[in-house]
Amino acid sequence: MRGNNRARQRVELFVTCVVDNIFPEVGVATYRILDALGFDVNFDSNQTCCGQPAFNSGYWDEARPIARRLLNQFDGSVPVILPSGSCTAMIRNYYTELFADDPVNRTRAARLAPKVYELTEFVEQNLSLDTDTTLFSKPYETATAIAFHEACHTKRELGVDSQPKSLLSMIKGAQLVDLEQAEVCCGFGGTFSVKYPNISGAMLADKLDKIEQSGAQTVTACDASCLMHIEGGLRKRGSAVRAAHVAELLAESIGED
Repeated sequence: MRGNNRARQRVELFVTCVVDNIFPEVGVATYRILDALGFDVNFDSNQTCCGQPAFNSGYWDEARPIARRLLNQFDGSVPVILPSGSCTAMIRNYYTELFADDPVNRTRAARLAPKVYELTEFVEQNLSLDTDTTLFSKPYETATAIAFHEACHTKRELGVDSQPKSLLSMIKGAQLVDLEQAEVCCGFGGTFSVKYPNISGAMLADKLDKIEQSGAQTVTACDASCLMHIEGGLRKRGSAVRAAHVAELLAESIGED
């Protein structure tokens, strides 16, 4: 077990709706990474949604009980780790706005916010130069070219930019390739893709063109929702490019103790 010089600090894992219901392998990968770093990972199986879909659609009254439930589960005393930039941004940046007229829950939200982390920012902050430099040391059998899509919430609302790329660069046998307009939206945007399917589809087509032109064998991001959108488009095209969450790629490369 790496991180054995680190006390087994407890962290909470919030996997998000998309991971829980569609991509559970991303939650498992996140757990493996945190465990390999030496953290005591707790997962509350009763967790549900952060309330973002309702909030973004303007249904704030419906979002509040969901957000209160989350505040009841995570009291702000230990770090909460999410494999999702968008859900992290919702809790960290918008809960205080959601509870602007509720002083008690606004205070609780403000107390929790600094303890909520997107996975790669937490991992990058907690890598030990002494014990974790070879954490992602299991090499790919053949050289793998990886393109990184810079998801909107992760980059713009959290300011998480260099961290995932830095971690991906540690994977032996992997090469990060330049993705033109990596910072441009993939067109998913949650309900945006439902309300404006033609615009969403055109944005996705542009993103897929850039991915295929990059020569990447794998495209990755910090949000499973973006990757769900991108992977659907790739499969429809018959593309051989694999879509995989950053957590999956990092977990696959965890070396033996």
